[in-house]
Amino acid sequence: MKAKFKLTLAVLAGATLGAAAIQGLNAQGKPVVYLIEEIDISNPDAFTKEFLPLIQAANKAAGVRSLAGGKATAIEGAPPKSRVAIQVWDSIESIQAFRGSAAYKDARKVADKYATYRTFAVEGLPQ
Repeated sequence: MKAKFKLTLAVLAGATLGAAAIQGLNAQGKPVVYLIEEIDISNPDAFTKEFLPLIQAANKAAGVRSLAGGKATAIEGAPPKSRVAIQVWDSIESIQAFRGSAAYKDARKVADKYATYRTFAVEGLPQ
């Protein structure tokens, strides 16, 4: 009887550990979200001097991971007029939380004086 109890307990413990491991692997495999911004800048000097320091500080404080930023080269069709920025985020919710923050809103008030944006998010593929 004691052996059956030990065997049952071992099977349950193994199943629990296996379920926990699978849960952890699923969490690791969640695709990231890419935020792409096309930015049409009307006053590059003012944009660079007034806006970039604000948004760079806000991005750093929030742990934003930027992948690319700069002038785009057309492969097919017309490129954006000024620049493109690409960031990687853990989720669409984290993008929305950042864009709702006071630091982002303050920086964006400055940016809106010198640029217009087209911003969209794209879900990454599972790796």
